[in-house]
Amino acid sequence: MTAAASPKVQIDTDEVRVTEWTLPPHSAIGFHRHALDYIVVPLTNSDMTIVGPDGARTMAKLKIGQSYFRKSGVEHDVLNETDTEIVFIEVEMKRRA
Repeated sequence: MTAAASPKVQIDTDEVRVTEWTLPPHSAIGFHRHALDYIVVPLTNSDMTIVGPDGARTMAKLKIGQSYFRKSGVEHDVLNETDTEIVFIEVEMKRRA
């Protein structure tokens, strides 16, 4: 991977953080652990590579507007190994009402 993914925080309150992630072709977010429950809302159709802490690789097929939810504790790197840009919104839930 030569390029770096870029986050753009759109909303950051006590309750929620909304970040738009842009992954240029052949880029990565970097290994991280999610401390909060989160929702991903794809803005592009794409294949995204997920690498777990043990190095296991899985493919996530993103479809525009088809959201998914994950609990906190997920550890992974997210890679764009394609020749097209990947864009998604990540909504992290900081506290429950």
